[in-house]
Amino acid sequence: MLGRVKQRLVRAGCALGDRFPVLRTAWRVQRRFGEVKGSYLASAISMSAFLSLFPLLLVAMAIVGFVSAGNPDLADDTLDFLGLDASDDAARIVTEAIATAEASRAAASIVGVAGLLWTGLGLVAGIQYALDSVWQVIGRGARDKLVGVAWLAGAALLFVSSMAVTTLINALPGVVAPVNLLVGVGLSFALFLWTMKVLPHRDVGWKALVPGAVVGALGLEVLKVIGSIYVPRVVASSSATYGSIGVVFAILAWLLFFGRLVVYASVVNVVRWEEERGTTTIDIRVPDLRGPERIPARHPGGRR
Repeated sequence: MLGRVKQRLVRAGCALGDRFPVLRTAWRVQRRFGEVKGSYLASAISMSAFLSLFPLLLVAMAIVGFVSAGNPDLADDTLDFLGLDASDDAARIVTEAIATAEASRAAASIVGVAGLLWTGLGLVAGIQYALDSVWQVIGRGARDKLVGVAWLAGAALLFVSSMAVTTLINALPGVVAPVNLLVGVGLSFALFLWTMKVLPHRDVGWKALVPGAVVGALGLEVLKVIGSIYVPRVVASSSATYGSIGVVFAILAWLLFFGRLVVYASVVNVVRWEEERGTTTIDIRVPDLRGPERIPARHPGGRR
């Protein structure tokens, strides 16, 4: 019964795809995402990104500590910005956190930068493996570490540029607020394009990577909106119910969507490339499992 329903759905999807090419591409993207085990690849990216948050917090703490050492009024200014009364428990927690950051700024900066570099390379390795798996190619080996360092340098430059442009736009009148959104989309597009060009062990040129970069940039802007509106509410409700672990749940959920976005964006490029250039069949070496029910070997992606 389920087999018949599945066959009917497949036939209906193919019929719609013949009438609407966009739906045909979307169908192929979803099917390829399942063939390359995209959910597992996205989970690996999400976990690597989550681990990199801890040294990032140390770096942020070190920055706050150095700023506080040069500005004794930082705690009072922060309380005024957050609208907290000095007698509140929340204000006391913020003040103590800034004092702790100032006292441990040197150690936090050293450990944080070293840890951020280590976990950052781990995140890059996870993204590299995911993109190589989608394109069904083997990595570069030890050279992937050098490529990862180059990618980190380019990504850091994009982040710094994003912060500088955002600060400049925020200083302008509110009429130009939509420009901030366009700049954000443009920088996200540049980040995805840079990632898809540098990290995978396959060079297909810049033009072939544009569709996936567009999907990634638009999807990231949606996730930013969700992160700024929905996630704080989830954190507040989860914290009230589950305590501090609720915050972890909310962050992991957001990162899981981010990981899937990275994989889907890359799958879009692969499917578009196959639609324009076609595919080829290769032989692969597998263990000899001779028996009464020998199953033909098949590459995880199905095609190459």
